[in-house]
Amino acid sequence: MGATATERLLLRAVSAASRAPSVYNTQPWRFLLGDDGVDLWLDLDRVLPVIDPDAREARLSCGAALYNLCLVIAVSCRAPLVEPLPDSAHPDLLATVRLGGAHTPSADELALERAVERRQTNRRPFLDRPIPTAARSALVRAANDEGAWLAFPHAAGQVAALVQRADHIQGQDPAYLAELREWTHQDGNRRDGVRAPARAPAAGIAVPRDFAPHRRDRRSDPFETDPQLAVLVTRTDTARSQLNAGRALQRVLLSAEVAGLAVSPLSQPVEVPEVRAALAELVGGAPQLVLRLGYGYPGAPTPRRPLSAVAAPAARRIHNPRRSETDAS
Repeated sequence: MGATATERLLLRAVSAASRAPSVYNTQPWRFLLGDDGVDLWLDLDRVLPVIDPDAREARLSCGAALYNLCLVIAVSCRAPLVEPLPDSAHPDLLATVRLGGAHTPSADELALERAVERRQTNRRPFLDRPIPTAARSALVRAANDEGAWLAFPHAAGQVAALVQRADHIQGQDPAYLAELREWTHQDGNRRDGVRAPARAPAAGIAVPRDFAPHRRDRRSDPFETDPQLAVLVTRTDTARSQLNAGRALQRVLLSAEVAGLAVSPLSQPVEVPEVRAALAELVGGAPQLVLRLGYGYPGAPTPRRPLSAVAAPAARRIHNPRRSETDAS
């Protein structure tokens, strides 16, 4: 027998969820499919011990996946019923999503869902073109609607300086460099991690992380010297806040795609504790990520693992499905 309509819907939702961005493209999620919904687990095997020892960025990544999951359900005319962190005995079970009653998708939901496949992180230089006030306001509303806020600090130069400071500190840490090398590759068949760029970031006020810091034979691209930066912020820094921040992040990213904007995450300043503390004083909350925004040319899409590597049937819902139990490779 073929798959039921519900099974097809849940598979589409999980497929979209797996298109979410994640730190180092680790894709730190597991989906367990039931008869009427999906459980989202944090994959502990894919948490980065050096830059993300408390799994904060991994939970952000999973929150972004959760947003995509719910969005596909909503545009399929069903209400997604989300219960975050439903089991205190299993804190790695981040959310359960069940299919609710009939739902009429909004024009905004339909536009955002169409942007899921197009959205990609852009680490290339942007044009020297300011973002209109209306577009900024739309991004701010997108974050607010998911329980976070997007700050455009007047002291953007201070944010850029913190990015540079954190990048310098990390560049002196052998453990950080080793972890970076582990997740950076030139293997065209690999479905996770980040492919080493052919060109190096040029020295600038705030540029994306250099995923090949030791390859100095590459030519450098000039990045904008006056980047347009925003900070994704939550009032608290609990696991639930981080999950909400991930949902807000993905809604902001999809809204930016709809508006024709390019986005590059700058996570360095939230990965170095003393720098994150300084950034928190600047924005008045718990900073979760810095975003570089602007207009740019499209980059290459990032590969994703197959659904067979990230999803399992409901019969295995009794515990966290670790990578070693479900990956064929």
